[in-house]
Amino acid sequence: MQFKGVHHVTAITSSAEKNYEFFTCTLGMRLVKKTVNQDDIQTYHLFFADDKGNPGTDMTFFDFPGIPKGRHGTNEIAKTSFRVPSDEALEYWVKRFDRLAVKHTGIQEQFGKKTLSFVDFDDQAYQLISDEKDEGVAAGVPWQKGPIPLEYAITGLGPVFVRISNYDYFKEMLERVLFFKEIAQEGDFHLFEVGEGGNGAQVIVEHNTVLPQAQQGFGTVHHAAFRVDDRAELEKWDEHIQGFSLPTSGFIDRFFFGSLYVRVAPHILFEFATDGPGFMGDEPYETLGEKLSLPPFLEPKRAQIEQLVRPIDTVRSTKEFKKEYNEL
Repeated sequence: MQFKGVHHVTAITSSAEKNYEFFTCTLGMRLVKKTVNQDDIQTYHLFFADDKGNPGTDMTFFDFPGIPKGRHGTNEIAKTSFRVPSDEALEYWVKRFDRLAVKHTGIQEQFGKKTLSFVDFDDQAYQLISDEKDEGVAAGVPWQKGPIPLEYAITGLGPVFVRISNYDYFKEMLERVLFFKEIAQEGDFHLFEVGEGGNGAQVIVEHNTVLPQAQQGFGTVHHAAFRVDDRAELEKWDEHIQGFSLPTSGFIDRFFFGSLYVRVAPHILFEFATDGPGFMGDEPYETLGEKLSLPPFLEPKRAQIEQLVRPIDTVRSTKEFKKEYNEL
């Protein structure tokens, strides 16, 4: 059993509307599904991904009503990475972020890869990472009709950052239970990878005993998910993890994929998710994410749900996004 890489990362936003605007117009990622939290139907769940919503490319968001702002610290999934094709692409993004007043660090380097860290309106932490020297899990396909020139556009998820106080425990969890391998270290940062490896199959762990305990809320990550083939493999993972006396959620059918949840450390929730069925079972490619999509078991509650969540206009098939070069 080996994970195939990162599947998705789910975070919390203060505003589904601002979140949609930022990911669509600033980052140029495609909204491939507009649905609700299946366990809290008054909460939107938005999925931003590559052109076809391929596994390993989607960043998703909840907008829990009334939730307070989170606090970054130790014992959290601290930052999400997005892959771009080249070092040159990072230079494009620096100029774009400057023009759009997105706070960023400038181009840096970690573990031999060029990166660009930035935050959104909620102080949610991200980085872009260059695939120029990358080998391993293939990237996705950039949103063909989005505003970003394809040679610079985001193609999927990169390494997931975890900040942890009890590093020895978490290292044992990653290696003995989840079969990751540590392949590099720079100071307090440790690079782990799984499966084919590369940017799309890595976790970067920061050992940090100085910062206070993180507090979950908007602007923080809820959980990170890793890819498996199908339900049969997911059930093998369930049995394997319970063999370490670790509780799991058991298999959960999320309609778009199957899931298994495990608390891998205090305040750190991992999900294992199947590659399919995917996001095009109930919507055609041309209009992905434009209507409120509900799994079959929630469809009878559509009228109630539509009263609980305010409408958000996510129609893009009738609009044209011009490719935005920095000199324009």
